[in-house]
Amino acid sequence: MKRLYLITLLIASLVAACSGVQPASHSDSLTVMTHDSFEVSADLVSTFEQANNVKLVFLKSGDAGAALNKAILSKDAPLADVFYGVDNTFLSRALAADIFEPYNSSDLKTIPAEFQLDQGNNLLPVDYGDVCINFDKAYFFEHNLPVPQTLEDLLKPDYKGLLVMENPATSSPGLAFLLATIAHFGKENYLDYWQGLSSNGLVVVGDWSTAYYTNFSASSGHGSQPLVVSYASSPAAEVIYAETKLTEAPTGSLTGPGNCFRQIEFVGILKGTQQRQLAEKFVDFMLGVQFQQDMPLQMFVYPVNPQAKLPPEFVQYAQVSEQPANLTPSDIASHRDDWIAAWTDVVLH
Repeated sequence: MKRLYLITLLIASLVAACSGVQPASHSDSLTVMTHDSFEVSADLVSTFEQANNVKLVFLKSGDAGAALNKAILSKDAPLADVFYGVDNTFLSRALAADIFEPYNSSDLKTIPAEFQLDQGNNLLPVDYGDVCINFDKAYFFEHNLPVPQTLEDLLKPDYKGLLVMENPATSSPGLAFLLATIAHFGKENYLDYWQGLSSNGLVVVGDWSTAYYTNFSASSGHGSQPLVVSYASSPAAEVIYAETKLTEAPTGSLTGPGNCFRQIEFVGILKGTQQRQLAEKFVDFMLGVQFQQDMPLQMFVYPVNPQAKLPPEFVQYAQVSEQPANLTPSDIASHRDDWIAAWTDVVLH
């Protein structure tokens, strides 16, 4: 009898294999499209997956602007259930594309109103950070060159060819820096400033990773530019990820009045998702204290949830601009594409 049972079981297994029948999955999957800088602790991912019997799939899709373009182009056949990484420089474009489903998360009640820029709750705030120019301390010391303090300083011949930035047409930090100059110099005069920067050897690359890890002298060790458009939290990352223990950051940020632009990043549920309930749970997860406290040392951004505590390293080495440049979302929405086109004509043509 036992042998007959085993033979019967074997035949059944072979029939199932030949017919293409596979064992039933014991969990669903949820795909989250993000920019390339997205990171989260593995144990937090596991915690969410186990609590919700789901497999999380993170689809990194380039810099924030490129990722959003991919989401818009694929809206008729969405590639993901959730999108994270839209920031306030691309907020209006994301909303105009009508690719998100509203979600009034109960966690919004804990988040300050200053971060809730979409009153329709299609996009919910997750984090913020200041886009600023970072500098390589060693370079300026070794060349006996003063560190520039203002945007105007960058026009001086002493800094010719020393600044690298990201293309604002495809990169959110690049666009944030462009907006900072518009707020600082005014809509009528900002192009004069960019003409001056271009004449002074400005270097433009496609994305943040290239600017920071290839061109920036402090990070790569062999880049040609000691000035880079990055984040005021980048010095903290340099200390935390240093191969040898450091007591001081090798880089600094120019956080003076008007030098920086405050970037707020959002998450939203993509239209057409077949996992609406799981998508809501993931959004709540991102707004919750656990995820919010994980972000500073993963993506070097500040949590929008005031209940989240900052790690000591972040408090000590990250910087915040006291007077960031400011433009309203409606102003950005009305003029962003024209500003980018005008910038492109002056700087890249």
